[in-house]
Amino acid sequence: MRFSPEYVTNVLNENFEDAKHLLLEPLMAMQYAHLAMLAEQGIVSPADAHRIREALDAVSCEELKQVQYDGTYEDLFFYIERLIIQHAGEDVAGRLHTARSRNDIAMTTYRMRVREWVLDTLEASLLLRQSLLDLIDRHRETVFVVHTHTQRAQPTTVAHYLLAMAEQLERDAIRLKGAYARTNLNPLGACAITGTAFPIDRHLTAALLGFDGPTINTYGSIASVDYLLEAVSASAVLLTGVGRFVQDMLLWSTAEFDYLRIGDGFVQSSSIMPQKRNPVALEHARVIGSKALGQAQAVVLTVHNTPFGDINDTEDDLQPLVYSMFRDAKRVLTLVAAAMRTAEFDAKKLEARAGGGWSTATEFADRLVRDHGLPFRSAHGIAARLIAGRDRDPQASLPELVAQASEEVHGTAIHYTEAELAEIL
Repeated sequence: MRFSPEYVTNVLNENFEDAKHLLLEPLMAMQYAHLAMLAEQGIVSPADAHRIREALDAVSCEELKQVQYDGTYEDLFFYIERLIIQHAGEDVAGRLHTARSRNDIAMTTYRMRVREWVLDTLEASLLLRQSLLDLIDRHRETVFVVHTHTQRAQPTTVAHYLLAMAEQLERDAIRLKGAYARTNLNPLGACAITGTAFPIDRHLTAALLGFDGPTINTYGSIASVDYLLEAVSASAVLLTGVGRFVQDMLLWSTAEFDYLRIGDGFVQSSSIMPQKRNPVALEHARVIGSKALGQAQAVVLTVHNTPFGDINDTEDDLQPLVYSMFRDAKRVLTLVAAAMRTAEFDAKKLEARAGGGWSTATEFADRLVRDHGLPFRSAHGIAARLIAGRDRDPQASLPELVAQASEEVHGTAIHYTEAELAEIL
């Protein structure tokens, strides 16, 4: 069969190269597993199985990766089949394709790769989480003021902030583990889409290929890609959360904030401004993460509104995009984890900043409620008037401002001493 040059250049050649790079190893593993099952079930004779095994052993993956597509076969599967036929003869080699189709072969190889990529992403997320836990252990009592709506809000600790991110990464790990469990099921044996009458053992091929078990519905084994969308979506949630964290770290690295300093190995200077110390590793993490998130959205969009069945939209042209998304996700997580292992927080500066901007005003309102039984709304109003009065006159007496504000709001003057207000605030 000769294909048109345009189809060869724009589709078949690209798919052949992608398959060599992404799917060759799982494809060969699947060949051996299927052969072992056929022999075990007596579907292929021991003698034929032995000859096919010798033919498979003769296939060199390293040599295959050097092969250039010439348009005389459709894809990598048919090229390998040609090699098996050359070694074992067509009558024997043809028996390997009993009770299978390129459909279930492709879906099996896709799942084998996706489960690896999910595990790589999970491992990288755990390394990032560990780097944060190490920082947390060093900054349990490092006080700083957190922001809400980008404005100074209340004092807490660096550990408190970082634990929030570590906790989110823990949930990300749970999502990825769930995606792995639903990916790690074996479609082999679903054949084209309706299964086979041969007495195959799908549990055996599942075990040989490291799957937890076979998929159930044969139509869904070929048509469904929710396992892939779940894996991609779990990664997208992870990337979004890490991106928000990276944005904070970049802001804290500015001279205006000066909360954070990452190691010299993750910064660059300027070609013209010698004073610059640019945290470029975090910038790269942000853009690579955004790129990966865009790829994740592209995967979902590619599958969206396609027929629920065997369709090219979910197959060879999609897999490189899936691979790129997971590769970039791992790059981000690895880079941020390494950078944060070098992070230094200026504890004295953080604590000094935390004391400004009335960050403890909520505690003053809470004390009014606890000490005097005021409704919180009234206490909130008194605290707001206290702040406004001191802003108008920085030298004004705090006890006098409290008494005045409480009388205006509550109708009764409330009195605290300077020492009491200092303790509360």
